[in-house]
Amino acid sequence: MNVVVIGAGSLGSAIGGTLSLAGHRVLLVTRNEAHVAAIRAEGLRLDDGDTVRTVAVDVDTGYAGHDLADLAIVLVKSFDTEAAIRAARPVIGERTTVLTLQNGVGCEELIADVVGAEPVVAGRTFVGGRIVEPGLVEYGIAGRRTTIGELDGRRSERIAHIADMFGDAGMQTDVSDDIRSMMWEKLFVNVATGAWSALTRLPYGELSVHPDVEPMAIATVAEAMAVARALDVAVSTTDPAEPWRRAWDGLPYGFQASMLQSVMKGSRTEVDVMHGAVCRGGRETGVPTPINDTLWAAVRGLERHLTLADDTT
Repeated sequence: MNVVVIGAGSLGSAIGGTLSLAGHRVLLVTRNEAHVAAIRAEGLRLDDGDTVRTVAVDVDTGYAGHDLADLAIVLVKSFDTEAAIRAARPVIGERTTVLTLQNGVGCEELIADVVGAEPVVAGRTFVGGRIVEPGLVEYGIAGRRTTIGELDGRRSERIAHIADMFGDAGMQTDVSDDIRSMMWEKLFVNVATGAWSALTRLPYGELSVHPDVEPMAIATVAEAMAVARALDVAVSTTDPAEPWRRAWDGLPYGFQASMLQSVMKGSRTEVDVMHGAVCRGGRETGVPTPINDTLWAAVRGLERHLTLADDTT
């Protein structure tokens, strides 16, 4: 297939590179000019902790002059969704399927507002990625499951084809007839580690063994699960400790959560579609979310601090 990755940062590079290794034609699009230059010069290097593979992929900062995509994978930060999809219109045609694997909940609606609902499918992935340096991405695929589905729950040929395509590339992939529930299941993992990692600056390995963080992280998930049930989301997870374990299982000890990666770069985080989504759902349903409220406010405060620090440099 002709695949375009919209927002080829760490995770987009990992997924796009993996699909390229499986024989698909892949275009990575990112605003990171240093990453683009390094890939053009030396190829994309993927490090799984044991082996570094060099992948030949197309890469650019924009879409002009590129072919229409069969599959466009959206991995921009949630707050950039609408602008990114509008910019990508030159490669989104009548037969393009647009798959969002973004964090949080609600991005699929933003995409549909631009291209219509029919092309859009959604998913969650536990594949991890981190840009170590321009052109070099540390990633984890083994045991890291991806789930995708049609927004209306039907089992279509296109969703089965994408699942087979991911699976053949080595990414364990399921098709769900209730992708909304699966997205909330991923959200549980996001809130287990997101703000805790951003505020403590601890990578997954250190976070996972910290005796004080663990019970509070699990309680954070428990709040999110209560909100999901109140919203009539049919989640299958019953033990709030499970998403906590799932968050860091199989990833390198020094791997950083996406929210921590944002903080370390001094950029805006996706806390609004993670902990913020839990808090908004809690207010809608009357479910108390004091831990998530606190984490949401703390990370927003940290973002403000980073903005002020940047203004003084």
